[in-house]
Amino acid sequence: MHMIPDTPYATNSQAEKRVFDRLRALSFDESEGTFTAYHSLNLTRHAYKRFGEIDFLICCQKGIFVIEVKGGGVSCQNGVWHYKNRYGEDNTSAEGPFKQAESALHGLLNDLHANLPERIFSKFSVGYGVIFPDCEWRVSGSEWDPHTLADAKKYRNLGSWLRKLFQYWRAKDGGRRIPDSDAINVLRRYLRPEFEAIAPLYIQALGVEELVAQLTEDQMVMVDVVTDNPRVLCSGGAGTGKTFLAMELARRWTAQGMNVLLACRSPWLKNFLEASFVIPKMMVSVADACHVACRRAGLDSYDALIVDEGQDLFEMEYLDKLDSVIKGGLIGGRWCMFHDINNQSGLLGKYDPEAIEYLLSIKPVKVPLRTNCRNTRTILEKVQSSLGTDMGTKGAGKGPTVHETIVNSRQEATQILKDEILSIVEHGGLHPGGLTILSPFDVEDSCVSGLSSSMRNRIMVLDEYAVIDPHQWKKIGFSKINNFKGLENDAVIVVDLPKPSPSDNSIALHYVAMSRARSILSLVYIE
Repeated sequence: MHMIPDTPYATNSQAEKRVFDRLRALSFDESEGTFTAYHSLNLTRHAYKRFGEIDFLICCQKGIFVIEVKGGGVSCQNGVWHYKNRYGEDNTSAEGPFKQAESALHGLLNDLHANLPERIFSKFSVGYGVIFPDCEWRVSGSEWDPHTLADAKKYRNLGSWLRKLFQYWRAKDGGRRIPDSDAINVLRRYLRPEFEAIAPLYIQALGVEELVAQLTEDQMVMVDVVTDNPRVLCSGGAGTGKTFLAMELARRWTAQGMNVLLACRSPWLKNFLEASFVIPKMMVSVADACHVACRRAGLDSYDALIVDEGQDLFEMEYLDKLDSVIKGGLIGGRWCMFHDINNQSGLLGKYDPEAIEYLLSIKPVKVPLRTNCRNTRTILEKVQSSLGTDMGTKGAGKGPTVHETIVNSRQEATQILKDEILSIVEHGGLHPGGLTILSPFDVEDSCVSGLSSSMRNRIMVLDEYAVIDPHQWKKIGFSKINNFKGLENDAVIVVDLPKPSPSDNSIALHYVAMSRARSILSLVYIE
């Protein structure tokens, strides 16, 4: 079933989210036309509420159907309805879910009567239904008809119940109302215009951030696995939440009184982590300076080790340094190394098979991360189709289209870069600091150098200290790709690279650069 919006609106109702996913998974015969479900549709003409809302509205050739969702436990005592949520909290209402759905339907009909021609509106059958996905319904009553409710049992076959619901309401008008495609399109445009195509980019980016926060919660179970095992190798592609999980692990270990070392190789990433996550008893250090960090902390050794971007440290030289500052060493100590499963060799370090074999010989628990919680699905699909790399599944919403342009000269690249900047910042409304330009070259050797002086003045060249507080960036950022490893931004424009190909030795650069974008990605390739 086609869903509008493509991902559920922010809601505290886990039941609505589950129904959303179940509706999206339903498929109907193409001969029956397109079935569209609108989530959280606002009503401005409710019969007695100033504002009303429909959980789901299904629009199709069968008609228009309001769907109310009530999760948790449901009961009715002395005319008062009780709803118990997943926290055991009890909410009451004098209006039952069936009356609620019916009144929402009448509010919608009043709105349609006032704004659509009768020749359009009169072609649709109308009705409502209520879904109780968490409880079984064993009672009958005058307030509802059994055809209009789906309890936990009927919810298991939601498609079958919906067909019977459509048939039940269509029978009430003799089944004669059959809207044509023009009537359906007019209704859809009115119910919710295609705002997704014209929404400013910054609005879409904010929506992605909210969804990312929800997706990372899905991965907290992985932290429980890590905390229960002393030595763990945690692998995942870019955007699968490794840094988020590393910080949560650090909070848990330090809360137990441990002194924790968080190590990485990049000074840029070290400064960012140090400024962004202030956790007592946690020290952030580059691996080269971990001995110095240990002495400054007044310690002989750390109780536990966490490594971020571990693929940069898979060399015996670095493993030896980390081994010497952890109680019990790597063989007997407590540690977790988060690393990327994809090839990034040559950017900050080399992949040493001997180092990997040594770590595996210790027999750590291996934890894979498969849910991408940084990039939109649009970006995720683009990276996977272009590079063939595994960045996990799911993604943070659909997101804006990836812009890809291939040019023949540096001058053309500069002009496209200017156009993309104006599109994202000027016309799209994104804050300048939310955009980063990434290149394999220094700024003077990049197509950025060809921009006009006024445009270049709007760009700041980032360094390892600028990333300490990215929220204060008032200009568009520029960075070499290898320095921006482990970091991210709302929007990224990648320049000065050729279009990727299987024989291209710059695949690692493509992978890192493209995966830095949370919601907006532009690619300017030079042939």
